[in-house]
Order: sequence, then C-alpha cells, then structure tokens
Amino acid sequence: MADDDVAEGPRRRRVIEWDDPVETSRPAAGLAGIDYLRGLIDGTFPPPPMGRLMGMDLVEAEVGRAVFSCLPDESHYNTIGIVHGGLVCTLLDSAAGCAVQSTLPAGVGYTSIDLNVSYLRPLRQSTGRITVEGRVVKPGRRVAFTEGRVTDAAGNLIATATSSLLVFPLDPPAPS
Repeated sequence: MADDDVAEGPRRRRVIEWDDPVETSRPAAGLAGIDYLRGLIDGTFPPPPMGRLMGMDLVEAEVGRAVFSCLPDESHYNTIGIVHGGLVCTLLDSAAGCAVQSTLPAGVGYTSIDLNVSYLRPLRQSTGRITVEGRVVKPGRRVAFTEGRVTDAAGNLIATATSSLLVFPLDPPAPS
C-alpha cells in the first residue's frame, strides 16, 4: 500500500462526553474512600472522564478491593489488530488505586508509584467482557501495596499486576 493509499471500508466514530472532573471530584475529599467509590457505583457521582474514555465501569467496591468491568472493542486496538496493552494497564492501575482508596479516610488521597504488569494472553474484541480486580496486599499510612488480575468471562487469566501507591493528605477543595 502506498503512503497516500487509505484502506477501504466504513469509518468508525466514537463520541465521548464527560462531566467537569474538578467539580465531580470535590465530594471525594470530604468522604471516606469507600463511600465515594460506592457513590460512583450507585450513580450518586458521575464517573471520571478516563472511565468514559476507556469504557470502564467500577462495578464493585469493598474495603481493600475494587472491581472494574470493560467490554473491549476495536477502538482499543493497536497496530497489530489486538487490544492495546495500555487498556489493560490502565484498568489494572485504576483497580489498584481504587482498592487503596477504599481503605482511606476522608481527606486522604493516593497516586501510583509503580505498576508491574504481566500480560499472559492477547485480548481481542471477540474475548468479550473482562473483569479487573484490585486488592490491597498491605495498607500503609505512606505507601500501600496491591495486586491485580484481569480475567475474561470464561475465567481465563489475561494479565496480572503488582503496584505500590503513595498515600498523602489531599489539599482542601477550592471554593466554588
């Protein structure tokens, strides 16, 4: 195919809408992490923009555990025609972070220090819905440690991860 050739076929389009992330994250600072996560699940709070962009949904949260669901589609594909590892990595990072968030009191936040992902099998649109679970292995006042798993609907393991996350006090929200 020459540089100026374009593959034939219908173009695809995906439109993403989201709520103002600064405004929608304000309640998080005043709530225990588990309460905010449960509010995301029950629709009290809208999902963050990244969740809408990637097509991922927080579906379960309990203290020390968070579960996301995602239905990969061709918009997640990379140059070799499989789901980009970045989707899996993002899901694992989110599950790990939310698992830690579920253990935190009001006014305390977190951010990833590191994330080590092992990809065990390719992921395609035909794989169907995947589940991503993050669990806290060791909570901490400054650093927390987690592990994560990605499985398909048949229970096949797609990827695993370990992560450490920095725990820190949040700045008070700016007045509206």
